[in-house]
Amino acid sequence: MAAVCILFTAALTGCSTPPKSESLTMNGMYFDTVVQIEAWGASQEIMDHCRQMCEEYEQILSATIDTSEISEINHAKGQPVTVSDETAELIVKGIEYGDLSGGLFDITIEPASSLWNFTDNPEGELPDEDALAEAVSHIDYRCIQVEGNTVTLTDPEAQIDLGGIAKGYIADRLKEYLESQGIEHALIDLGGNMLTLGGRYDGSDFRIGLQEPFADTGTVIAAVTVNDQSVVTSGDYERYFEKDGVIYYHILDPDTGYPIQNDLDQVTIISDESVDGDALSTTCFALGLEDGLELIQSLDGIEAVFVTKDGEIHTSSDEIELELME
Repeated sequence: MAAVCILFTAALTGCSTPPKSESLTMNGMYFDTVVQIEAWGASQEIMDHCRQMCEEYEQILSATIDTSEISEINHAKGQPVTVSDETAELIVKGIEYGDLSGGLFDITIEPASSLWNFTDNPEGELPDEDALAEAVSHIDYRCIQVEGNTVTLTDPEAQIDLGGIAKGYIADRLKEYLESQGIEHALIDLGGNMLTLGGRYDGSDFRIGLQEPFADTGTVIAAVTVNDQSVVTSGDYERYFEKDGVIYYHILDPDTGYPIQNDLDQVTIISDESVDGDALSTTCFALGLEDGLELIQSLDGIEAVFVTKDGEIHTSSDEIELELME
């Protein structure tokens, strides 16, 4: 999930242990996206540990790495697999959001999502209809059983993909680590999943720009002001291709295997924990404007910004500090 950017933030790179008024930045490519972490008053050792955490989480949670714990589950053909505490915890969280969304958020989407190519498909090739229908028959998060650290898929052909929730979870773990090291000000950006630790060192809040759908990267439609919160966006313009006048994008309907069709271009979730923003941005996009707003308004401590296909911006409440761009 991408579509948010930090506005007016300068990275001050200093010595290995800079004063608390200066920051160090870690950059890397993980989870098929650009990761950047900026922390004020952090040592190089702390930033190196953040990099190590990203590497380790990618190695256990990625469905595209053959040796990961998720791949081990997917290749087990229904046999039980013992996994780490982190993997078990995240799968349980995915199941919880499956229940909350009525199945619209489903971490067993992998059989269908693996048939689509949204990143390198100049000819606009579509999945074979029969293959997609077969894949959909194996999408059901309720086939996942978790007992302690043991995960079993009761459907041997089911497969897990945590792409809709993993980056938020990892961002939360990175924030926890930075806090444990005494860091009070940081910005964690996992491919547009933005999580702030406190505010900026100068006492101001972070100002996060929301990408304008289908505009050039960096074109901002609005900005939200946050302190010690997460900002996560899902949209139909992030990974897509067009064929015969139809736009096909990566947010799939678990019931059909095809992209969700509704009135939305974008949903941004503002929450305390990034894992919630990750799952809810996808869930609310799938629900559409009316049902998405209803869900957010039923949850404590969660706010949302919806952008409909007519370019209108809708907020879940007046509590959001939102600045519209001209």
